[in-house]
Amino acid sequence: MRNSPSQTAETRAQTGETRASAHSAWGVLVSEVMLQQTPVARVEPVWRAWIDRWPTPAALAAASPAQVIRAWGRLGYPRRALRLHAAAAAIVERHGGVVPDDIESLRALPGIGEYTAGAVIAFAFGRPALALDTNVRRVLARHDAGRARPPGSVTAGERERALEFLPTGVDGATWMAAIMELGALVCTARSPRCEVCPIAAGCRWRASGYPEAEKAARRQPRYTGSDRQARGAILAILRDCAGPVTGRRIEMSWPDAVQRDRALDSLVADGLVEPLPRGRYGLPASASPHG
Repeated sequence: MRNSPSQTAETRAQTGETRASAHSAWGVLVSEVMLQQTPVARVEPVWRAWIDRWPTPAALAAASPAQVIRAWGRLGYPRRALRLHAAAAAIVERHGGVVPDDIESLRALPGIGEYTAGAVIAFAFGRPALALDTNVRRVLARHDAGRARPPGSVTAGERERALEFLPTGVDGATWMAAIMELGALVCTARSPRCEVCPIAAGCRWRASGYPEAEKAARRQPRYTGSDRQARGAILAILRDCAGPVTGRRIEMSWPDAVQRDRALDSLVADGLVEPLPRGRYGLPASASPHG
């Protein structure tokens, strides 16, 4: 799982309130996982309910996967729920229930990648750390490399150059939040407001006449009619029922039998659905190796 959130600039700019209210490292970790590929307006109420119910890693680790999936609701990409559940269990087992405060230990947790680990270090512990989300990468690509957009995935050179910009001896959360908001509110993808940008004077992209990107930006696959939608329809039935459902009930969830079977198989493979005797299906009742 790649941990650079692919949100719109507008929604990413609103994450400040959620981060500010995440008083603990656990709150920050949960919010960052939820914010991956999901707008903050959808995340905030689920995050608040989640933290109220499971205020510590130990509390979440003690829950069943079925409870976790149901609480995740319709945030999308539900594998994140199982990975967060697995991360909570690892925090309890390896770190005595306390979210670790170093990059290496965070990266070693299930489902926690470079972006999320950096965000936790910056926003929870206030230390300089890289959290290269879409907006940060765009600001650095334009200002430092003179490119309209960064490459499709983070490169070693991009990471090394970003580290050179990372300040030392100052509040890491302040710097990280500032550059994120700069990309979200000023150096936007489609209509950059260079006239109010505080670093416009040194921007190579602006100085070179705003050259277009070499390739068109990749569009997100259509959701309507996709396997993702079929998966969501099946999972919604299981999430809304108190217990297992029959195969016939699953068949009613999606009209295309081939796509439905493919979606169901993928849910089982991901550990989100559990086949049961007599042709029934349910949410996983115990920890899954797929989390």
